[in-house]
Amino acid sequence: MIPGGTFFQGDDEDRTILAQIAAGQKELFRLLVTRHERAVYGMGMSFFRNAEDASDFTQEVFLKVYRNLSHFEGRSRFSTWLYRIAYNTAINSVTRKKEYQSLVEEDLAADHDTPEGIMLRNLARDAVSEAIKDLPERFRVCVDFYFFYDQSYREIEAITGYPVNTIKSHVFRAKKILREKLSDFSGFGQGGAE
Repeated sequence: MIPGGTFFQGDDEDRTILAQIAAGQKELFRLLVTRHERAVYGMGMSFFRNAEDASDFTQEVFLKVYRNLSHFEGRSRFSTWLYRIAYNTAINSVTRKKEYQSLVEEDLAADHDTPEGIMLRNLARDAVSEAIKDLPERFRVCVDFYFFYDQSYREIEAITGYPVNTIKSHVFRAKKILREKLSDFSGFGQGGAE
């Protein structure tokens, strides 16, 4: 149950919104959707690889979150709880033929960058994307949550069910593999892949 302003960990804005929802302002749930929709959609794209399925997935996740909001106890960040629901929904939905694809494939170029900067960023993104594709799926999942979703090892454990030491090992081994694969790419061989 959402504590009414008592114990929360994590983001202050989520905490404030959750307290207001617990106080009866259910319409504020849309603010949580706005804050986290892009990340959930990105996870959907990673698993389903098409916009329509990712959009359906996003709606399904937020419907589950809304229905189960009273079960959120506030012992972790709201985003960790949300990503756990999203991850489990994706794992249960995806077929064996489809496999996880890293969030790095999303276009991360800044709108205000120069054409040369955009080109270099795209080349770097493509190189990292190609290198990440070769990682085992369990490594890709851990790397994505750690670097792109900014989740701690404990939060990744809560989301995926992998033990913390396994997650640390996966991230460490993935970084080592990526460093080796990207050593020829300008800038990555001098520690840029860490």
